Amino acid sequence: MRFAFALRRDNTRPAGLLVLLLALGAAAHAQAVAVKELKCGYRLNPLGLQAAPQLSWELRADHRNARQTAYRVLVADDEKLLRRNVGNVWDSQQTASAASIQVPYAGPALQATKTYYWKVMVWDERQQASAWSPAARWQMGLLTAADWQGARWIAYEELPAERVSVLPVDGKKDAYQGGNVLPLLRKDFAVGKKLRRATAYVCGLGQFELRLNGQKVGDHFLDPAWTKYDQHAQYVTFDVTGQLRRGDNAVGVMLGNGFYYVPPVKGRYRKLKTAFGYPKLRCRVVLDYADGTQENVVSDASWQTAAGPVTFSSIYGGEDYDARREQPGWDAPGFDAKAWKPVLLVDGPARLDAEQAEPLRVHETFQPRQVTQPRPGHFVYDFGQNASGIVELRVQGRAGDTVRLAPAELLGPDKLVSQKNSGRPYYFTYVLRGAGVETWRPRFSYYGFRYAQLDGGVPAGEANPAGRPTVLGLTMLHTRNAAAPVGSFSSSSPLLNQTNTLIDWAVRSNMASVFTDCPHREKLGWQEQNHLMGASIRYGYDIAALCRKVIRDLQVSQLESGLVPEIAPEYVQFEWGGDMFRDSPEWGSSAILLPWYAYQWYGDRQTLLESYPVMQRYAAYLATKAQGHILTQGLGDWYDLGPKPPGVSQLTPMGVTGTAIYHYDLVTLSDIARLLGKADDATKYARLAAEVRTAFNAKFFNPETKQYASGSQAANAVAVYMGLVAPEHRAAVVDNLVRDIQSRQHALTAGDIGYRYVLRVLEDAGRSDVIYAMNSRADVPGYGYQLAQGATALTESWAALPTVSNNHLMLGHLQEWLYGALAGIRPAAGSVAFDKIDIRPEPVGDVTSAKATHHSPYGLIGSEWQKTAAGFELTATIPANTTATVYLPASSAAAITESGQPLTQHPELRLLGVEGGRARIAVGSGTYRFVAQPLE
Repeated sequence: MRFAFALRRDNTRPAGLLVLLLALGAAAHAQAVAVKELKCGYRLNPLGLQAAPQLSWELRADHRNARQTAYRVLVADDEKLLRRNVGNVWDSQQTASAASIQVPYAGPALQATKTYYWKVMVWDERQQASAWSPAARWQMGLLTAADWQGARWIAYEELPAERVSVLPVDGKKDAYQGGNVLPLLRKDFAVGKKLRRATAYVCGLGQFELRLNGQKVGDHFLDPAWTKYDQHAQYVTFDVTGQLRRGDNAVGVMLGNGFYYVPPVKGRYRKLKTAFGYPKLRCRVVLDYADGTQENVVSDASWQTAAGPVTFSSIYGGEDYDARREQPGWDAPGFDAKAWKPVLLVDGPARLDAEQAEPLRVHETFQPRQVTQPRPGHFVYDFGQNASGIVELRVQGRAGDTVRLAPAELLGPDKLVSQKNSGRPYYFTYVLRGAGVETWRPRFSYYGFRYAQLDGGVPAGEANPAGRPTVLGLTMLHTRNAAAPVGSFSSSSPLLNQTNTLIDWAVRSNMASVFTDCPHREKLGWQEQNHLMGASIRYGYDIAALCRKVIRDLQVSQLESGLVPEIAPEYVQFEWGGDMFRDSPEWGSSAILLPWYAYQWYGDRQTLLESYPVMQRYAAYLATKAQGHILTQGLGDWYDLGPKPPGVSQLTPMGVTGTAIYHYDLVTLSDIARLLGKADDATKYARLAAEVRTAFNAKFFNPETKQYASGSQAANAVAVYMGLVAPEHRAAVVDNLVRDIQSRQHALTAGDIGYRYVLRVLEDAGRSDVIYAMNSRADVPGYGYQLAQGATALTESWAALPTVSNNHLMLGHLQEWLYGALAGIRPAAGSVAFDKIDIRPEPVGDVTSAKATHHSPYGLIGSEWQKTAAGFELTATIPANTTATVYLPASSAAAITESGQPLTQHPELRLLGVEGGRARIAVGSGTYRFVAQPLE
């Protein structure tokens, strides 16, 4: 469109023209994309980066089909320079590329502890430039051993060498009984000039709490992440500029045991017996002054230490605190530390890496719904939700009065708490100092619980003739990894909504430094759930950084033989059943599958590259264990529903799931090798996979019945999903799976390994109706049954048995179907990080509506559908820089409208075809409101 205007003789434009030009400019600006959510290595403004970052950003646009065609990144070491659009560290210049995630920093080498500022502008599909994004930043960590500037490991005491035990067996008897000192460590220092920035780099093992000038630093819980400490540990980075002042300052650190040391104290629960050493500290506080100079406060022989008020700390046994032993002001300047002793200089882990995953924090809080007194003097608080966490106590009484709190998932027949099957005895003890109202919460341990039993105290308002401490308040604090929520799901089905919440509480409760199995008796990183439950968790939470940490644990825990143990970090060898609990392919295969899934979901190619040697060694190890390409070791379809109590696979013979996943590993490894440009490896692994496939079918497939092995749900499902079934038999095997389910009135039998593949195979075959029928019952073991039994978090067994864990992660696979099939948000085939999306809802049963959102690396994806009198209504939201295929139930294009208009009125939409009563429409970014008239 062109406009011609006459100028006045004074060369000014008419007032109306000015208004029109401004309006046109505003319209053009409104059409431009905007750049938001700048991230480095998955995080906003991260501290302590260990290497040059991968940069990501999201695009926002108010028009459809918005795409990036180029970008420009500026990086400066001075925020003022960046504001002037000067990238004195790196200027990528205008780079023709659609990449907006995992963009590698390509400037000069970055300096330890230094802060860098960056911003981005992009060009869209019309070559129109965006405005510069808001500025973001990152700060580097300590990149070499020299960057610690002489900081030493310091401690109160040192564990004798003969008691060090880094990988105990579970049956080993204790040769020693007793606790250890949980120390305080402190150092006075001065800030002599105006500060520009102050940063603390801290590793306190097993766990630490950092304090400056009388205040806790940050809001983390259980720093640092637990690792295989004989090989490496992680340090945590804090910006402490705001907590320091010119003149005198003091730094203090409290230490707890964590997994680093599990004390052998009689009368306290102790699942395993790791003893890497007594608690110790290494830290460097960097003082960057406004004049460009720098000073360091490091852990060394000048620090002082004393026993602290925490008198017992165990990740498995609980925590005791004696408030009478508090030393007010110990973490502030001017404290008289004459009675304190010099620290010991000790050894610690040789390698320290920056903690990149999110920390643990306190999240939801729960007040008691009910307080009962089942027995005189014993009070039980019911918080209404089974979750991982701690308590916060408010109490008043005399000095020396003692209150004990025992958390538990369940109540016993006597209505007191029962820890019989979740690890006992575990409790918190608080000894009062006797000075008004006292508030306390544990620092170094947590448990999975719904109830807490109070002994030694009396709730306010209750009769208290013995004058025991008065408990003014008891609060449950839910603790978990702070991975950001990125998903939501709801539907018209109350049962499915409750099921989603049931699973979600198990996910939340088991996201810690690793994905734990349960938050009480073990807290271990069992690896099968990482790949089996991965998609379900990723729909709901941004676990990109946590996945990287777990993958690092797998790399470190791999043995020289190539075996990847079932637990990582590996802290114990369970003796029961020989190697059954160490060498199961369905567990160890996380070393191959988790990096691959992280690439598919987040585009993390770098982690694939770093993991490739581990994958190769593990595949080679499995080859040495295979007999005629068949693997029979391990646990099989753990916790399936057979005639016996749950445990090792009952319905599916050993060898079926192990060999199937071995084949899947090889196929996946071939794909990875091809992606990484290793053509010879790709061919080798594909050839070996074909040989395994042949052997598997020869051993397990019955060509007459079209069944695998015993014909169990797990056996047929894994064979189909993992590509072992010949194409001409696939439909028959799926039919057998469906018939088995229907013959049981839609009851499930598959366990930990098999159930995810049952769901995937049924969904891929278009049988979501069977999935719905399976999961709409409350009268047979399953999700509905657990809810009917009163569960508030997913349980370890399908039958919600009180004899096992009642907050367990491993069986929550249905969430993947709720998001991906019922609501309809799926990554399309071949997509990376949801750059290609399928919106393909599967309306089933009496469900009349469903809605889900997922915030992908490219932005928010949404799918909301409902059945109305007008037909099937679907609202789909697709983020900029991606494309999608939308599936609608329709017999023809003429039966579909978008935003009230026929498809023919929307040139930006492309009909791909109509087949089987379903139309496929290709769309770009934007929000679309489709209505498909009812099928006749």
